[in-house]
Amino acid sequence: MSAPTQQERFSFQAEVVQLLDLMIHSLYSNKEIFLRELISNASDAIDRLRFAQLTEPGLEEEGADKEELRIHVSFDKDARTITITDNGIGMSRQEVMDNIGTIAKSGTREFFQALTGDQRKDATLIGQFGVGFYSSFIVADRVTLTTRRAGLPAEEAVRWESDGRGEYALEAVERAQRGTELVLHLREGEDDLLNQHRLRTIIQKYSDHISLPIVMPQEGDEAGEETVNRASALWARPKNEISDADYNEFYKHVAHDFADPLAHLHSKMEGTYEYTLLLFIPATAPFDLWMPEARHGVKLHVQRVFIMDDTGQLMPNYLRFVRGVIDSADLPLNVSREILQSSRVVDNIRSSAVKKVLRLLKDLAEKDPEKYATFWREFGDVLKEGVAEDYSNRDEIAKLLRFTTTKSATDEPDTSLGDYVERMKEGQDKIYYLLAPTPAAAKSSPHLEIFRKKGIEVLLLGQAIDNWLVTSLPDFEGKRLQSVAQGVSDLGAMEDEAEKEAGEKAGTELSGLVERLKEALGDKVSDVRTTNRLTTSPACIVADEPDIEMNLMRRMRGSGMPSRPILEINPEHTLVRRLDGETDEQRLADWAHVLYNQSVLTLGARIDDPAEFVERLNGLLMTLADGTGEGAQETEKADTEAGSGEE
Repeated sequence: MSAPTQQERFSFQAEVVQLLDLMIHSLYSNKEIFLRELISNASDAIDRLRFAQLTEPGLEEEGADKEELRIHVSFDKDARTITITDNGIGMSRQEVMDNIGTIAKSGTREFFQALTGDQRKDATLIGQFGVGFYSSFIVADRVTLTTRRAGLPAEEAVRWESDGRGEYALEAVERAQRGTELVLHLREGEDDLLNQHRLRTIIQKYSDHISLPIVMPQEGDEAGEETVNRASALWARPKNEISDADYNEFYKHVAHDFADPLAHLHSKMEGTYEYTLLLFIPATAPFDLWMPEARHGVKLHVQRVFIMDDTGQLMPNYLRFVRGVIDSADLPLNVSREILQSSRVVDNIRSSAVKKVLRLLKDLAEKDPEKYATFWREFGDVLKEGVAEDYSNRDEIAKLLRFTTTKSATDEPDTSLGDYVERMKEGQDKIYYLLAPTPAAAKSSPHLEIFRKKGIEVLLLGQAIDNWLVTSLPDFEGKRLQSVAQGVSDLGAMEDEAEKEAGEKAGTELSGLVERLKEALGDKVSDVRTTNRLTTSPACIVADEPDIEMNLMRRMRGSGMPSRPILEINPEHTLVRRLDGETDEQRLADWAHVLYNQSVLTLGARIDDPAEFVERLNGLLMTLADGTGEGAQETEKADTEAGSGEE
């Protein structure tokens, strides 16, 4: 079937229309980044051609043997246009529609939900999302793209054109050369870009590191062209020849980010295997960080030729935020993903790269805590995954973790496990933690009462990943991690004999009440017991020894309670003491359920039957308000006896 010859018009995907509107009306402080984005796209197209030539022999005749691979930039003052041309892989008609008519990338919905309406803030978000081709409309009010995919005949080239306002036109054209030509028809007020020196300066500022030649027509009467960038792989240069600005611009190219990275490492390894690492830690998290199909950010090169994007072989999943390049001299150019999975070379590179990234983060934490706080805010929960995923580096990862604790001045995680151990009380042999759904729920939890009284610090864990974390990290530097809401309260050497004796006495005195409460609650609990962990609250619930605290809470937030918790009561609390004298079993049962449900709520969980809870509570309040009934009389009698005892 031959390609259509007449022009056809199509509507953009709704998200593209919204993005184009943002581009057209955005308040970029430096509009010149459009050229960096377009040159970066052209470079990617040539990289993909090189890789395709290794796997598709039919493309070889159009390869580097016939013409130099390069990017061409020119301008026309009379027509008020800027043209960027590459002889890379090009696109077919369907690829043009898929890549330009729609945004087929993860995180798109989240990106648009994050937009604020503040143009300057949204410009930053656009940079984080990565816009590539659409940046053309920052300076152009009409864009014409002509392209032919390598391997397709000349008559199957396609021309795409749009003013960025909702529709685009497609038509079949002839193009002898493979690759893509992009013509930007500039907006009014952008004529300063129609200048040789201006364009060369922008290219050298943002794209000098591109390993392909970027050429422009020579000025004046001289015929021919000149290469305006250094055209050498940045990672292959000596480090003493590379400035911080060079590294930052290369990062923006490889990561499609607008902001500078937090840190980078550049290392050339020689020995059994030879490879170069140039890796970056971003300052902001990409929108697809938590998507199941989230892309890894490291690109594999072999002898400076781009081979493929990492899919997990080069960098583990918990370091998926790392961006950069790994260039190997020992892998074959036609390496496949299957070869990567069983390659000793790749195993060696991966092991070395991971250790160097973890060392980079350690140095950042020690030398620049403010930057590390930024890193942790963006990527801390991702790094926690490494505790479970990477046993060989678990201890190093554990040292990088940061937590909010009961001694933190704010909700920001500012305490390492090393800090906690240094501040441990005399006689303390465990690292205590509390899992809760939110920081507010953690700070107000009754499980912390005895720890606050004794000045013992507790880690406050409020993220979903934290349950996995504490399950995978049983100890740190010989100190066992212990939940404050699991099992019997045990402060070891920090609990004196008098406290132990008081606790045992209270348990004996209230044994009858404990049995009555247990009978009233039935299957809701596995046990009821007195505790010394409470100082101001009447009761709390805890997990039994084999259970994990957060698992318990999650089950309670769902429907039903497959695992029954333990209700602990405070023997020193006035309410508990008065309940011991309650003779009305129905009223005692109501109090038992109210105490239980209150404890569920303070855990941050959801009670099974809110209406029943409210009905029981209202009934008890009415009885107390009326001052009638046996319970009220018993309460008055208990108060009188207590007063007489005090006298």
